[in-house]
Order: sequence, then C-alpha cells, then structure tokens
Amino acid sequence: MSKLHHAKSLAATFIAAWALVACGGSNSTNDGSNTGNAGGSSGNTPSTGFSGQDASAPKLINNIATDGLNWINYRRSQVGMSTLTRNGRIDIAAQGHSDYQRINNIVSHEEVPGKQGYTGTILQDRLAAASYVIQTPNAIGEVISATNNASGFYMAEELITAIYHRFVIFEPVFREIGTGAASTSASPAYNYFTADFATSGGYGAGLAAGTLATWPFNGQTGVTRNFFSNLEEPDPVPDQNEVGYPVSVHTNLTRVLTVQSFTMRARGATANLNTRLLVQGQDANMKNNRSAAAIVPLAPLAASTTYDITFIGAIDGTQISRTWSFTTAAQ
Repeated sequence: MSKLHHAKSLAATFIAAWALVACGGSNSTNDGSNTGNAGGSSGNTPSTGFSGQDASAPKLINNIATDGLNWINYRRSQVGMSTLTRNGRIDIAAQGHSDYQRINNIVSHEEVPGKQGYTGTILQDRLAAASYVIQTPNAIGEVISATNNASGFYMAEELITAIYHRFVIFEPVFREIGTGAASTSASPAYNYFTADFATSGGYGAGLAAGTLATWPFNGQTGVTRNFFSNLEEPDPVPDQNEVGYPVSVHTNLTRVLTVQSFTMRARGATANLNTRLLVQGQDANMKNNRSAAAIVPLAPLAASTTYDITFIGAIDGTQISRTWSFTTAAQ
C-alpha cells in the first residue's frame, strides 16, 4: 500500500446501534461508533494491496462504483463471508451521497438540508428517500473514500486496511450493498466512492456458530507492512502514526466476542510483537461493537516475513481458539 497523504479521505460509520440492532427490536438511528476518516493516496496506478489472487479475482473495468463493490465482495469471499447482493435502491442512496460530497467539496456522512444535492441528513434518511424499506431487525452501514486515485479497487482496499472501516465491510450478516461514485472535473480528478451496506427484515446467515473470520486470512501473501494511524478518525493508535498492518477477527453482530489472548510474532522469533488491542471494554471506539476485535502492531512489519497469530477467547461464552499465519510483501 502506498503511504496515505490526504487527511480527509476515508470514512465509515454504523448508523444503527449494534447492541440494539442485535436484539432484533430496534430501528435506532443512534450513531453506533466506528465513525472514521482516513487518508487515501494520490496516483494513477491502481494499488490493490493485493495478496492471494486467484481465478475469482475481479477484473478492473475502470468504473469506480462497480470496481469498488466487486473488490469488497471479493475480499469478503476470501474470509469465508457471503458476497453481497447489489441493490439498485441502495445504489441510488450511495450515488446521491457521492454527488453531494463532490458538489459541496466535503467528506461527511451527514448532509445539510438546503445545500445543493441534499438527499437526506443521515444514511437512514437517504435510504428512505431512495425507497429502500428498513424493517426490524436491521443493520446499516456506510464507508466513504475520497482520493485522487481513480481505482475502485484501490479505494476499497484502503477502506479495508483502515481498521474501524474494516469492521463495517466485514460484518458477516449484511446481505445487500449499493455503491456510487462522483469525480471532479479538475485534473487530476478528485474521486468520491460511497458504499452503503444493509440487511432489513432479518439478518443474513453470517458465519456458522463458533466460527471466526480472520483478516489477513490464513496463508495470505503480499500483505501490506504498514498503516498510517493518524489518517483514520478516530485514530486507532492515538500516540503514533506509522504502525503495522492491523489484524482482526470477526463474528456475527448478534454474538459477543471475548478476547483472552491475541498475539502475533514473526516466525522463528521468541517474543510477541508489541500491539494495541482494539476490543469492547478496552477501546472507547469499540463501545458499540461487541462482535469483532483487532490488534495493531506498534511498528511496521518486516518485509517478506511470515507472522504467526494466535487468538484465544470465546463467542457467547463458548471457548474458541485460532492460530493462523500470513506473509508480508517484499517492500
């Protein structure tokens, strides 16, 4: 991954509060945390941060909205999650919000009534305006990227790297997605990509009971070595900028994930890396996210090195442990 340069490039939020949605009885529009802004990189060469390409990898068609959607679905499939069905009404909401941001030269999840391009103050409003019906139980989420890079693959990959955004994209029970993109007329153009996620009137099957998805996935190669923490808001590592690539575990939002031990070490090393744990109860930004956790290494990872990860914890009180590995890129 290229270094991040623009402090206002990515954003993510859960509009519905996770704890309420998981009960199946709320249409809450409370902000459920994971609101973020992070940076994208300029340049014309698509940088996918790719690792583990196979025959199912999408082909770049140079349509930001479609390429971004396809890349998100591809990455979800790599971690064992269902791919999301494209919904034309959600597309309308996402496209309208990308247009609003371009017109008003802003990156935000909220729109201001009266401003040109206004389609709804928050995501729930914009979905309703697009005639997408939200029924209980439900979950909705949004991620936004804005950058000079014109690749939807790049923009989606940067969102996955930014850890609070990753929690949105890798929510197992989402069923539908809509995307939209808008570009300025300047040269180089500034491009806005919005991805909206939803499940309404019931959750998707998600992951099987007692199952965790991990990112990076087991055996992944070419993994990016670093991440610039200051460019994600809220900042996952507030006292440090360049850190290592975040490692995460995910289960369904209806479940409670407990962390007992989450460690990482270079293969052959005798000591674990120093990491910051992001989990409910220890990270204030995770207060409404009880079904995922991450560790962020406090230094960039070494090149061409295999790292072994061990997770010990519980899902809804049932013990679970996972050990897996991945290998970093050469540079």
